[in-house]
Amino acid sequence: MEAIRSRTETHLHNIMSNRSEVRSIDPKRNAGDEELLNQIGYKQELRRHYSTFETFGISFSIMSLLPSIASILPVLLESGLGGAWWSWFAASCMITLVGCSMSFLGSALPTSGGLYYYANYYSPDSIRVPISFLIGWANTLGLLGGYCSISWGFAVEVLSAVNISMDGNFDVTNARCYGIYAATIISTVIIACLTTKNAARLQGIAVYVNVFLVLLFVIAVPVGYSRNHTFNTRGQIFGDFTNSRSWSTGWSVCLSLQGAVWVIGSFDSVIHCSEECKDPQRAIGFGIVGSIVACAILGIGVVSVCCACIIDGDISRVLESETGSAMAQIIDDALGRKWATAFMALISVGQYMMAVSIVLAISRQVFASSRDSLIPVVSNYLKYINPKYKIPVRSTCFCGIMALILGLLSLIGPAGANALFSLAINSNSVAWGTPMLLVLLPYGRKKFIPGPFWFGKTISYSIMLLAVLWLMFIIISSTFPDNIEVDKKTMNYTVVINVGIWILALIYYFVYGYKVYSGPKSNLDEPEYSDGSSVAIMDEVLSEKV
Repeated sequence: MEAIRSRTETHLHNIMSNRSEVRSIDPKRNAGDEELLNQIGYKQELRRHYSTFETFGISFSIMSLLPSIASILPVLLESGLGGAWWSWFAASCMITLVGCSMSFLGSALPTSGGLYYYANYYSPDSIRVPISFLIGWANTLGLLGGYCSISWGFAVEVLSAVNISMDGNFDVTNARCYGIYAATIISTVIIACLTTKNAARLQGIAVYVNVFLVLLFVIAVPVGYSRNHTFNTRGQIFGDFTNSRSWSTGWSVCLSLQGAVWVIGSFDSVIHCSEECKDPQRAIGFGIVGSIVACAILGIGVVSVCCACIIDGDISRVLESETGSAMAQIIDDALGRKWATAFMALISVGQYMMAVSIVLAISRQVFASSRDSLIPVVSNYLKYINPKYKIPVRSTCFCGIMALILGLLSLIGPAGANALFSLAINSNSVAWGTPMLLVLLPYGRKKFIPGPFWFGKTISYSIMLLAVLWLMFIIISSTFPDNIEVDKKTMNYTVVINVGIWILALIYYFVYGYKVYSGPKSNLDEPEYSDGSSVAIMDEVLSEKV
């Protein structure tokens, strides 16, 4: 047995060491990509149709810069104009390091399971299965939180446009928002199920739509604003730290970092779609880091315009806007009601496309989790792929149902709605940081063999270390409420939901889950690899089943 296990370890080592040989089999027909996936342990079930640019579009369209900033602008501005600008800049730099670290992992082992697969592979044998189980759940919860918050942001933007068009004679209530939210979830699930052949093209279109929206905003708003108002000074934009929170100014700026973290997030979606990408080992790095850098730079332009075009630097004017949206108030002040209505409608379109893109990514994560029996009870049902259309329809519908349930939090009030945003930040940070930390530790570092996206040991491991420290800080800060005084309406429910689900997941695992989930498992039809070691033994090595 030990001899077989040793050969299997060597075999897996050779798989990753000889990627260039695997890639050379038949790139034009994606045979190299499929062979690599086979050697990781899975058969090709999804259609590979994403080009490198479209892979970039997966992440960039989910970030959907202008609509995303419109959703979280109050989070940035609550620490002042300077707090908004500097928190965006600082967070962008650190998120780029996280994206590089994520690309190191994805380039090494491109599979839709992604983060929980890495957690399993790079963990010591004694803890690999429960750790991967927890990370799989955290990642799914984080992506669902992103889907919910994006859809909720869309609902707020739609109703804000209605409010502006009716001269404020329309109340933006939580009940109305949930109605639009539910319609958004249902319709985006349907679209995601029907866009089998056009999903890749949709990502490319989304890139152009989002760039157009940003350019239109940074040109039209300053021009319109300058006709009737004077821009805020550089001293105000970079040095005003008017604090709207009851925390100290310094900690308030730290809390504002979450705005950029939420906007420039969900880039792990590229990894979850890697089994549909052409040349994924190279495309993943371009898709993740390219989208982060593009959003960071364009975001500086958008945030700068917002800070410059708030009348007299009066933040309370936009935070307490009757439109229900700080962004809508800024556009209204600059361009007037008609243009503001039109602009918010365009922003809503971008936000809607964002929701479609992220549900595509989540469905692939749920499919991969079900393939490895990670989701209780329904894994066998959810892992089904229609052989004709090659799309996980059942997993997509499951995501919609879960989003409708989580969205009920919004009926609590602002704290419930904010929990949807923090939910994505907290769970994703845990899911991203854990595999990076494991690779930094001695056991994981011995097993880690870099892919094409790699900057050398010294630089790459230093980047990973900084990324892990940053994510630890974000996990802690995302659990804090906006103000020191807390009641049932202002409580940050993120910690309750996240920790509650993590605890329940581990309880389930140790009570029953260990019987059905033993780590990533192969679904290949072939019983043996070329070196004679069986798939069952490979599974044992990866998940320490015995």
